[in-house]
Amino acid sequence: MELEKELGDRRRKRSIQVVFIVFMGLLIFFTLFSNTLQSLTLPKVRTEKPASGSLVFTLEGSGILQPLAEARLSNPAGWKVQKILVKEGDRVKKGQKLIIYDSKTAKRELEDEITNLNKQNIELKNIQDQYIQSTMEGDERQIRKVRRDIETSKLNLGTQERKINELRDLLISQQEITAPFDGIINNLNAVEGLTSAGEPDVLISNSSLGYRLDISADSTLLSSLGISIGEKIEVEVQPFQKQQTLTIKGMIVEVANAQSRTESSSGKDAGQTLTIPQKALRIKVVNSELKGGEQAGIKLEKRSHQEGFVISNEAIHQDRDAIFVYKIEEQKGALGNIYVVRKVRIQSSETNGKETMIRADSLYEDDLIIMESSEPLQDGNRVRL
Repeated sequence: MELEKELGDRRRKRSIQVVFIVFMGLLIFFTLFSNTLQSLTLPKVRTEKPASGSLVFTLEGSGILQPLAEARLSNPAGWKVQKILVKEGDRVKKGQKLIIYDSKTAKRELEDEITNLNKQNIELKNIQDQYIQSTMEGDERQIRKVRRDIETSKLNLGTQERKINELRDLLISQQEITAPFDGIINNLNAVEGLTSAGEPDVLISNSSLGYRLDISADSTLLSSLGISIGEKIEVEVQPFQKQQTLTIKGMIVEVANAQSRTESSSGKDAGQTLTIPQKALRIKVVNSELKGGEQAGIKLEKRSHQEGFVISNEAIHQDRDAIFVYKIEEQKGALGNIYVVRKVRIQSSETNGKETMIRADSLYEDDLIIMESSEPLQDGNRVRL
């Protein structure tokens, strides 16, 4: 009996020891790893360090080259096209014939009016003979009548001569279309054997004056770049049926106000609409190889004169008072380091749309700036990197 009792006491003591050891092990485990387990439930953030330097402002844009000067030539008489002497893309000289029209009807009308003039001349001579006859007879009443008839006939002759001259001028000016200047045929709407269908028969561009490239850009970006009229800029042009791109020196000839663009804001102000003032930039390019209609583009980069800390716009937030960023404050502890969010108000000096330069007294180079967070943040929140 005593032996059995002693064995039972030993089993109970061993069980108590095992439970105590397991309990202590669990206590030590949760004590050591509680910080790690807790951190798994914290918001996850992406950070970057502020870069010291200047902002890079970049202006990019593309479009189609359009003639600076273009003439739309038509035949107002509405005559049928007899012969087309050029084709689209041809280079032509000033005064060169482009289209000949069927002017037979106008020529017949001119001939008829010349015949009428001859008839009126004959009638005038007959009246003059009557005047001579009346003078010989001494009939004063008849003489006065014949004089009036002679004056009337002369007035009719003057009217007829002016009509003939007008018809002759119209015939000369409308029987053909000639180039008003050295240029390139951009479009031909005329069809041989048909009259004009409302569109100009010929569109011709003045190649000597060059072509224009219109680019739209943010007003603040142009101001930061210091763009001004007369400034030279490189234009990349892709010629037709050529793989090699042409680089042509262009010149800014106009900077005008344009319709503002709108975009949706992000971050805390998501859903709101921002109005961004725009400018229209017109660039003139002149090159003998251009014909108009080519795809062209520009890319201009300039660095800001000021220097400071440059951070991405993703990191910047705004409230009623000012703009701010969230940075990480690392706090050391016995069970490991913890990371706490700190709200830092900043003052910006310039922005290029992607990055913003801020004053160096707000942050330090080794600061970790929060770019993105899995949950909304507030000052003092704990996070994990």
